[in-house]
Amino acid sequence: MSDQIKRNPHPDFKKVEASRPAWDDASRFRFTRTVDPDWAFGHGSDGSSSSSKHIAIDPYAPGRPDVFNYKLLISGIVPRPIAFLSTRSADGSSTNLAPFSYFNVMSHDPPLFVVGFASGIDAAVAKGAKDTLRNLVETREAVVNIISESFLEAANATSIDAPYGVSEWDVAGLTPVRDCETVRCARVAEAVFSVEVKVDELKEHGSKRDPSNKTSTIAILEGTRFWVREDALNEEKNLIDPAILRPISRLGGISYARTTEALELPRPKFEDHLGGHEGFEKLKNSKRS
Repeated sequence: MSDQIKRNPHPDFKKVEASRPAWDDASRFRFTRTVDPDWAFGHGSDGSSSSSKHIAIDPYAPGRPDVFNYKLLISGIVPRPIAFLSTRSADGSSTNLAPFSYFNVMSHDPPLFVVGFASGIDAAVAKGAKDTLRNLVETREAVVNIISESFLEAANATSIDAPYGVSEWDVAGLTPVRDCETVRCARVAEAVFSVEVKVDELKEHGSKRDPSNKTSTIAILEGTRFWVREDALNEEKNLIDPAILRPISRLGGISYARTTEALELPRPKFEDHLGGHEGFEKLKNSKRS
């Protein structure tokens, strides 16, 4: 599928890049107001039209390539956090470092994470296939590192199609720290936040067109240790400063995003803010009249 994706849409990427504004190193994380600070219950959208035309797409329509679904999903489910996974082979002779944007945290008790692989387990175990999944099958452990702005290029370099046994640590030039307490993998020294994880479950899924063809594997990973850079952590050890973390996320194609602005919105309470059932009925009746 890799040849069909054609991730890079630019015949001469460096030429296109040179025409763009330089990286804004002076940009600092900040909070802004919401789109409409005076928004009230029942007011709906701040601008999007509910009358815009939408198109229904059958992911399995005859003649629709699977790669179309891939490109559509990664451009629509955005921004996506990135799991920068450090793994090793069972005998320790091979180490691997790779980014995955089919990733998120699913639970805090226990701390559970999900990583998706576009490969079945058998294909991963075969030499030259998905190194990270192959290592997870062998060792059942890894380290999830969160990518920050300061090492974006190095992290992206690890997505290179290196053969099994070639360590992406050397390709990236990042620093492995071998002080993990519950796993034998190294964490990335440059990462502000890292999590030691162990495999809870590996679940394969077959293609809808050919169920016998295992095309994806979902890895459920349990966090066993957290590592946070000291200057990014609050006194209670329960919050990470986004201004120091400066996380990088994934968009569609070869695009990444940075997080430089945020807004805060308190979660409303049914009784206090809506007025309970009485307030809800008033809101419903006002919309009908």
